[in-house]
Amino acid sequence: MAFLKSDTPLDVAKHLLVMLAVGALLLFTFFFIYLPITTHHGETIVVPKVTGMRLEALEDYLDDHDLRYFVDDSSYNPRIQPFTVLTQDPAPGERVKEDRKIYISVSMKHPPVIKMPTLTGGSMKNAQMILRSYDLVVGEIKLVPNLEQNAVLKQLVNGKEIAPGAPIAKGTRVDLEVGDGLGNQEFPVPNVVNMPADEATTLLVGQGLQVGEIFYQPAQEGQADGTVVKQRPVAGPGATIRMGQLVDLWVAGQEPVKPVQ
Repeated sequence: MAFLKSDTPLDVAKHLLVMLAVGALLLFTFFFIYLPITTHHGETIVVPKVTGMRLEALEDYLDDHDLRYFVDDSSYNPRIQPFTVLTQDPAPGERVKEDRKIYISVSMKHPPVIKMPTLTGGSMKNAQMILRSYDLVVGEIKLVPNLEQNAVLKQLVNGKEIAPGAPIAKGTRVDLEVGDGLGNQEFPVPNVVNMPADEATTLLVGQGLQVGEIFYQPAQEGQADGTVVKQRPVAGPGATIRMGQLVDLWVAGQEPVKPVQ
């Protein structure tokens, strides 16, 4: 036990050296032997490709690779089967620690519902850009007689007008009625005198004209109630009108009683 004696300064120095050596050995053992064994230091896993996989198969697949997953986003695509993995992070081929989470986004089963944007009053090109930005589908574009060329006049879904702000599912097809810009073309004024008012209206609208004011006056001899007896502008040789303009009508008989709202 003579080594443990500390009668002299040399003995004290020996003891300190021994303590330092033991401490260094413990630190080396802890950091370079124990920790690497318990934490698998230096061991990594190559991240597999999981995009395109179905969600129900993903958990078992990643368990086999000692990895986990977390869904942090979702989106809708009508061309992709619901609950399909769309993106992943980390990317395939990266090396990670065991039990690392793979963050994924998946496709939704039902499209999200949004508010219908305002398309009317703007250009057709602008409407198409807005529809795509809202994940809506550009449907049929129907040109109708109107002075405003390429201006969106109506926005429709399944043949019915849809108001701005109305709920609509992403992926819905939206049809557009667009002005053809031909309203400035001139053609002979159609003659609707002696025609029933409803037939006259149909003819005028069919030729790209608008029915203006309708005036009712007592029927004269030989005039049937509901018949157009006068029009403005008057039809005749050399009389022309432009598409989109108004035609006023004078109709024989009493004005129909409007139903009470």
